[in-house]
Amino acid sequence: MSERVWDKFLTERDKAVFAAGGFGARAGFGKRPALLIIDVNWAFCGERPEPILDSIKKWRTSCGAEAWVALDYIKRLIDAAHRKGLPVIYTTGEGREDKWDRGSWSWKSSRAGEAGGGRGSNLDGNEIAAPIAPAPHDIVVRKQKPSGFFGTNLAAYLTLLGADSVIVVGTTTSGCVRATVVDAFSLNYRCILAEEGCFDRSEASHALSLCDMHAKYADVVPTAEVVDHVAGLPDGLFDLPSGIAPGAIKQAAE
Repeated sequence: MSERVWDKFLTERDKAVFAAGGFGARAGFGKRPALLIIDVNWAFCGERPEPILDSIKKWRTSCGAEAWVALDYIKRLIDAAHRKGLPVIYTTGEGREDKWDRGSWSWKSSRAGEAGGGRGSNLDGNEIAAPIAPAPHDIVVRKQKPSGFFGTNLAAYLTLLGADSVIVVGTTTSGCVRATVVDAFSLNYRCILAEEGCFDRSEASHALSLCDMHAKYADVVPTAEVVDHVAGLPDGLFDLPSGIAPGAIKQAAE
């Protein structure tokens, strides 16, 4: 097997344990997948590709240039899903301006009190990054905790759609992506992670989280393999709505 991104972080003992325990078997693709894009917003990407230690000065949760590399792979998956008529579901954060509802998020960052946008930016940090902006028929799920399932309608949407599996990309690999995958696994969905479409601010956390998920909860595979699989799925798997173009609701109300 070719070297995986996490191999350089594992000891020989670790590798032997995984092999002896039978971890990391391929679960395989499902028949009716939905694409989940976890928290790929301005707060995690920054406004432009730049080194993380520069980007993080403005956007405290930024993952820097790695985010913009991943965006290209995520866009390929979105385009493939749209061509095949698969559901595309985004998650992103939400919160009150006074931060009363932040709860435990306030405990672990000395910069937790900063505004939702970056320092000196008028952008809403929770807005999905423009290069992968949702199409009118896509779904956006707002959340306040790491997992896309916690306190949201995500599971209900997947039930309504009749999805049996999820293809997951986004950020952070060690945080919201991992939490979402563990919950999806717990709900008996097959989970596929498109490796290059996941990103994190920590190289080690990214690699080892992929390792753990591949060992127990998901198949971590190259994005190209996922795109090829999606292209080979039957047409017409889902009856999706046509959607409402941005601004249409506001115009109708006026």
